[in-house]
Amino acid sequence: MAPTLVVAAVFLVFITNWPRQRSWSRAIACAFVLAVAIRYLLWRFFYTVLPHPADGSFAFIWTWTVFCVELGAFADILHFLVVMSRSVDRSAEANRREKSFFARPTEELPTVDVFIPTYNEPLDVLERTIIGALALDYPRDKFTVYVLDDKRRDWLKTYCEEKGAIHVTRPDNSHAKAGNMNNGLKVSSGDFIAIFDADFVPYRNFLRRTLPFFTDPTIGIVQTPQHFFNKDPVQSNLSLEKVWPDEQRLFFDEMAASRDAWDVSFCCGSCSIARRAALDVIGGFPHDSITEDLLTTLAMLNRGYKTRYLNERLSMGLAAENLKGYFVQRGRWCRGGIQTIYLHNGPLRGPGLTLFQRVMFLPLSWLMQYTTRFIILVVPAVYLWTGAAPLFITGTQDIVSYQLPVVAAYFLLMGWLTPTRYLPLVSSAVGTFATFRMLPVVVSSVIKPFGVPFRVTPKGSGNEENAFDAYTFFSIAFWIAVTALGLVINIVPEWSRIGDSEFSLVSAYWAALNILVLLVAALICFEKSRPLLDSFATDEPARIVASEQALSARIVSLSLDRGVAAFPIDPGLRAGDRIWIEMERFPHLEARVEGMAPGTRRRPACISFSYALGGACRDAMIVRLYTGQYSQDIDGIDKSAIFGGLWSRLFGRSRTYDPA
Repeated sequence: MAPTLVVAAVFLVFITNWPRQRSWSRAIACAFVLAVAIRYLLWRFFYTVLPHPADGSFAFIWTWTVFCVELGAFADILHFLVVMSRSVDRSAEANRREKSFFARPTEELPTVDVFIPTYNEPLDVLERTIIGALALDYPRDKFTVYVLDDKRRDWLKTYCEEKGAIHVTRPDNSHAKAGNMNNGLKVSSGDFIAIFDADFVPYRNFLRRTLPFFTDPTIGIVQTPQHFFNKDPVQSNLSLEKVWPDEQRLFFDEMAASRDAWDVSFCCGSCSIARRAALDVIGGFPHDSITEDLLTTLAMLNRGYKTRYLNERLSMGLAAENLKGYFVQRGRWCRGGIQTIYLHNGPLRGPGLTLFQRVMFLPLSWLMQYTTRFIILVVPAVYLWTGAAPLFITGTQDIVSYQLPVVAAYFLLMGWLTPTRYLPLVSSAVGTFATFRMLPVVVSSVIKPFGVPFRVTPKGSGNEENAFDAYTFFSIAFWIAVTALGLVINIVPEWSRIGDSEFSLVSAYWAALNILVLLVAALICFEKSRPLLDSFATDEPARIVASEQALSARIVSLSLDRGVAAFPIDPGLRAGDRIWIEMERFPHLEARVEGMAPGTRRRPACISFSYALGGACRDAMIVRLYTGQYSQDIDGIDKSAIFGGLWSRLFGRSRTYDPA
């Protein structure tokens, strides 16, 4: 245990006390973890793989197969450590640039075209984006909102005309989203192109924070993070909506900023803004891959333009609302990333890229993360049923001495680098859950990268019914059964396949951990009824008029059609009562009381109410709720609450979805 204790001591005494965002501390921490990993890999090759007799047996082939996967995983980890060894926060730079940029006369400001590509999203999704885009804090004669409608809907054209946006269609849907935006380039003329998917609402200050970066002529794109006003299916299905952040936070909050520090940030499509001149140089948005955003970054790098990342919450959108949308979205990202290695302007063959840039844009994570997770599941099961270990004869002490320090170093590093975005059990379970559907996508993308059409992530439907991902659940159940039965049969000496092997104790612990992770992953397969609700937690003083009395209250939750008010004393209201709600900077609301919760020593009396808004009042409410005042972010994680929620989900009664 000495090497593991040394690793723990280095982290607890030194690294965890260093400033997390400083490059020197990140570089030392990542270099230390890399050294521990190299130590393990050298031992693994020279002492557990190379000595194996080359007899062509299953055990020989299995040993080398597992080791080759480990080499791929090591390459992926090396890639990750290099990226994460730096980080940059460009907010101070944005402050400086904004001040000088907007000191110029209004007539000298550049023009901006706001593109909202859409295919089949309903009005309740589109209206937020269109109204939010029209409310951008930028001179109104300097920007134009274009709704690029690939479904050619008359009702959307009418809506755009009413609101002041330009509705654009084309005769066909060739090249999907990239083709749609290229058509938008033909009918527009702004100096810059801001892009928001149909379900993403820009904050009012989006242009004020991003445009000033383009005073640097080498900047082709500025990307901002994607935040969400609903809960993704992983959060909801695990009943961790209030205590566990959405699955994309690790990338957008941590990894994207680190990539930017190395000048290898990339466009993620929505919530970005691009220089039209740079798009003209590369011939518009590339359509060779189904992920046109990543390819746009690569094409611009080929011509000397960089992508900058501003890690500020400047928009909000819809996360995938159910598991179907979740896998459609991630399958597209995975296939599109792998497609780039086959393209003439991809990381392998694209002109104008440095060797470092080529390596940084390789889709190693897509290629290896699911392959590695699958092997982790399979190794103990194969050993328990066949006796074939993943390594040649070695002792338990050696495994503890070389392998355990690597695991400890990685978990401690992740806990330090991403303290509010990573937890081993939950993160591993989410990755394992995705493996059963994503690994086939990886394999098929490597064998036949092209020919699969662009699939739009379904949005706006909510998740009104309980659903069940049978394929993933039964895949998980199969491996739980195989692993558990493997443990059982080896308890009985007459049935044992492994005897007194040195690897037996390690495999037993490994198998038990796999079963625990699989059990948590299985919970994600059960989708709970989750209507499309996006109530925001608020704290707005209000005056509530009911009958002939006026009451002081605080509005603690609010959406486009309902809310919750808290009172210092019992307001004496009942379900069905009509009330009028007055708040500063909000439309006055004529509402109906839906329910009442009496106050306690710890909680004030509350009422829930509903209302119907239309026209200018609804638009004003959209601007107020969705363009910068509120968020649904989870800034920290309460580990006890997370484990308590998982325990309750595993063995307790599942609660219904609570939007508050």
